[in-house]
Amino acid sequence: MEATREQTPTPIIKVRSLRKEYKVGDEKVVALNDINMEVMRGEICCIFGTSGSGKSTLLNQLAGMEKPSRGDVLIGNVPISRLTEDRLAAFRQKHLGFIFQSYNLLPFLTALENVALPLAFSGVSKEARSKAAASMLVKVGLQHRMQHYPGQMSGGQQQRVGIARAFINHPRVVYADEPTGNLDSQTTLDVMDMMQRFARKYNQTIILVTHDPEIRKYADRVITLQDGDIKSNVTGEQIQ
Repeated sequence: MEATREQTPTPIIKVRSLRKEYKVGDEKVVALNDINMEVMRGEICCIFGTSGSGKSTLLNQLAGMEKPSRGDVLIGNVPISRLTEDRLAAFRQKHLGFIFQSYNLLPFLTALENVALPLAFSGVSKEARSKAAASMLVKVGLQHRMQHYPGQMSGGQQQRVGIARAFINHPRVVYADEPTGNLDSQTTLDVMDMMQRFARKYNQTIILVTHDPEIRKYADRVITLQDGDIKSNVTGEQIQ
């Protein structure tokens, strides 16, 4: 049975007084300054901003890829910013998915094997994960490319493999870092339509980082960053 969006949205991600600083030589650089925000379950949240605005740093914080200098990030009330590396790795493996601008496929694995890889880490049998991976590749329109290697596929096809891999575990949250940055305009639309369709079908949350204004129309919420601060946080008809 397909999941439906909740009648009363509940937060899946909560960010409280988040600050991230880096040391560059003798100087302290503030990448994020006192960020407070929430993302609802089932939302497509676009983190928008120019280069240097802090959007990639915020994505890394929301995914637990870096520890904050101060503050907390909670996913489903789990304070991921306070977990040990081992517990955080286990949490990411079970609950989070990732889509990258550069695809991040393993070049020595076929499309089928790349998509099946997350299930291998979850202890799923080879037969079951191959079946699940094949089903996902059919859903992204790559039924004829299952045994092809990344080097034998176009950029758009590789990103479809990346999407299939990110969604195969039905994660609670999928993080997409400039997922269309290397694609042409038509392939960009195809990829975004696909991600939106999967998120709606399974009531999953997507955190989407982009500098492309056209991508914002796919979002339910747009958080615009400027110099490490939230400049605006808009939803619904306020999105332009």
